Amino acid sequence: MADRLKRAQVPEQETWNLRDLFETDDAWEEELRAIAESFDSVAQYKGHLADGAQVVLKCLDARETLATRFTRVSTYASLKFSEDGSNPLNQTNSDRVAALGGELNAATSFVDSELLELPVGTIESYLASLTGLEEHRNYLEQLALYKPYRLSAQTEAALAALGPVHAAPYAIYQRSKSSDMQFESVVDDEGNEHAMSAALYEDKFEQSSDTNLRRAAFRSFAKTLGQYQNTIAAAYGAEVKKQVTLARLRGYSSVTDMLLQPQQVPVELYNNILDVIQRDLAPHMRRLARLRQRVLGLDKMLHCDLKAPLDPAFQPKTTFEQASDTILGALSVLGDEYTDIIRKGLTSRWVDLADNIGKSTGAFCSSPYGVHPYILITWTDNMRSTFVLAHELGHAGHFSLAQRNQRYVNTRPSMTFVEAPSTMNEMLLGQYILKRSDDEKMRRWVLMQLLGTYYHNYVTHLLEGELQRRVYKLADAGTPMTATLLSQLKGNVLSEFWGDAVEIDDAAKLTWMRQPHYYMGLYPYTYSVGLTVSTLTAQRIFTEGQPAVDDWLRVLKAGGTKKPLELMKMAGVDMSTPEPIERAVAYVGTLVDELEKSFS
Repeated sequence: MADRLKRAQVPEQETWNLRDLFETDDAWEEELRAIAESFDSVAQYKGHLADGAQVVLKCLDARETLATRFTRVSTYASLKFSEDGSNPLNQTNSDRVAALGGELNAATSFVDSELLELPVGTIESYLASLTGLEEHRNYLEQLALYKPYRLSAQTEAALAALGPVHAAPYAIYQRSKSSDMQFESVVDDEGNEHAMSAALYEDKFEQSSDTNLRRAAFRSFAKTLGQYQNTIAAAYGAEVKKQVTLARLRGYSSVTDMLLQPQQVPVELYNNILDVIQRDLAPHMRRLARLRQRVLGLDKMLHCDLKAPLDPAFQPKTTFEQASDTILGALSVLGDEYTDIIRKGLTSRWVDLADNIGKSTGAFCSSPYGVHPYILITWTDNMRSTFVLAHELGHAGHFSLAQRNQRYVNTRPSMTFVEAPSTMNEMLLGQYILKRSDDEKMRRWVLMQLLGTYYHNYVTHLLEGELQRRVYKLADAGTPMTATLLSQLKGNVLSEFWGDAVEIDDAAKLTWMRQPHYYMGLYPYTYSVGLTVSTLTAQRIFTEGQPAVDDWLRVLKAGGTKKPLELMKMAGVDMSTPEPIERAVAYVGTLVDELEKSFS
């Protein structure tokens, strides 16, 4: 059995280049200290925001500069922790940045408070009298919506200072999963022993064609999760209690209303996406589960079998370099400016590929303003990794274009839109491969990859969103969160979706522990929103060509200057009704239809 590498043993070419953020750790240390000494660049305006538009502009510009600098130091610490969360220095520096962030928030919290205390109409008059404030219009208009929910300036400052404490549940979850959890090794049918980690399970073993190995890996995975279930339940329970308490303190009717407000979407969209997909998609996914059980000859269909390859004998391999060429070809439809960004990311060490002890699971893209994006992935030399990489490059391309065209304050759109650019790349990649292959097995395989994307976003993340909806409803009613309750809720959500097509055992019920998204507000459901938008926009690109591409690029460059429903309409998708969701789910049904025919 090959031992997992320590971070220091990983070849440099498989790691990201953090020197683009800070040349050395000492340079990072120096900037961390400098930021701590720069709070006065903003604090000097405390008590003076009623003095006129010029003062407000200077204050907001100074805060933006400070926030940009802090984003860089916090990104550096976060990426260091993600590459090796078992390293004590990385743990310490992560805590230091969290503490500095709390101090920064406390030192600058007066800005929101003072602006909200201005007489009605003052902000509007400031905007009308000073063109420089136009860059901050979105922030100022959104801030006004929070006026009914703001607490006193002293209370807001105290809450801001408690930022690291508020972040503790997520920190506990991260530390437990990346640093403390150890997994038993597993053995395949040939007697070979394999090292196990959370990252290896999610990126490799879950998709294994070896049923005994796949199920053994899940037993190992679930056994370790079970050992930590009470700890993680306490952490998640604290997160939920925090949100419920804040919602009540601020006067929101529910925690859901509070968490949806910064996303700038109506509650109808939130409920529509959860309700329509579960109702309309479940029959298609049950068909797919039964097909998988029949084709693979499984004695029963377990939750851990849902990603097993339908054609185990056909497992196309690819290197990172080959995958890069394929992705660039698929994205060429979006034009030179976009593909140049992607090419640079693939060749200039924006991507961390290695598997090593302490590395964060899953995949993500972090985009510090004014530098370039960084992508974490555990590369496994298969085509599924190609789709994951294309997804994260979608985030990279989006934020690179947004940063080129917008200031820091206007770069990020609502969380509700963020997953549209990433899943768009998966749609383009799938269609690109389909059009260039006459191999029936390859076509079948690509269909399975596209269905894997829909499974990930329309099933895994959407059912996370449904769990959140139930959790917050119970929490609003005063029900405490325990490991037993969370497992029961997760089991109910899974059973209702899968019916009798999948056996939901105790191990499956523990999968509420797998994802960090529960600590990020109402994030999970947004994956389904994004995929709905990208599905229909990709269809526009395939049928309309350049006009649809031009619309999409304008959307990416708009960053956060528009509300999410406005961005979606710019792309040609009206998400104010359930109709686009129904169309997207129907498209998934056609993919299942074709896959069933290929195995008939």
